[in-house]
This record gives sequence, C-alpha cells and structure tokens, in this order.
Amino acid sequence: MATIVRKKSGQSNDSLIAQFRKKILNEDVIGEIKQREYYTKPSRKKYEREKELKKLKKRKRQPRTTR
Repeated sequence: MATIVRKKSGQSNDSLIAQFRKKILNEDVIGEIKQREYYTKPSRKKYEREKELKKLKKRKRQPRTTR
C-alpha cells in the first residue's frame, strides 16, 4: 500500500507536499491506520454497524422543521 508521488519538472516542493497530502486523504490512509491501531472484536464491529444504521433510520424518519 505504497503511496507514490513523483515530482514533475518545474513543480515546487510545496505543491508536491500538497499533492501527497491530497492523495493520502483520498485513499483514507489515516482512517485505516486509526482503525487498525487496536483490535476490534467482530461482535463489536457488528454492534457499531447496527448502531450507525439505527442512527441513519432515525434521521430519515424525522421530518425537518422549518421556521
């Protein structure tokens, strides 16, 4: 899972770093590292998924109130 960014002719170091940062964010490398930092039991993963689904369903059911 190597992220490679090559410097083009005439490209500044700052734009190279910005390009690298954008690529890292698009590939969600940071999120994956945080997720893998600690082991999560499969039952806990299932619980978290179900919790998120309930949260989304609740948001869909609530009508928006306008003033």
